[in-house]
Amino acid sequence: MPQVVIFMGSISDEEKMRPCSDLLKELGVDHVFTVSSAHRTPERTARLVEEFEADGAQVFICAAGLAAHLAGAVAAKTTRPVLGVPLSASALGGMDALLATVQMPPGFPVATLALDKVGAKNAAWLAAQILALHDEDLAGKIRAARDGFRESVEKAAASL
Repeated sequence: MPQVVIFMGSISDEEKMRPCSDLLKELGVDHVFTVSSAHRTPERTARLVEEFEADGAQVFICAAGLAAHLAGAVAAKTTRPVLGVPLSASALGGMDALLATVQMPPGFPVATLALDKVGAKNAAWLAAQILALHDEDLAGKIRAARDGFRESVEKAAASL
């Protein structure tokens, strides 16, 4: 039973979103990583949201470029948290996707992360933090990772 569902608008987004799946795997979070398009497969997207929610999914992560309507389409179909990762896929450098993801109408929020791989990683961290509200083991893994981040900065500072 996946706790997190990662949707990408296109298979070409896999390289940018793979860090999200890898981090969830590292944290032991059961998840699904798949392609579904708000424009090319709207019925599939709606059906998958309904099926995964019925199976217990708690958080949806949606990554898309260009018009980037995927996160909004998912938010329209669920009351579970939706995390949006805008992807740079056009001459606009991702600004189009960022604005499409962040500008949601009231009542259908999408928590919007950074562009591309950084956003993918932070979407995984945020999804894990949401799940950790009711999972002390997962909260401990997040705290341990943060301890490691702190130690690496202190070690780097000491090496100067």
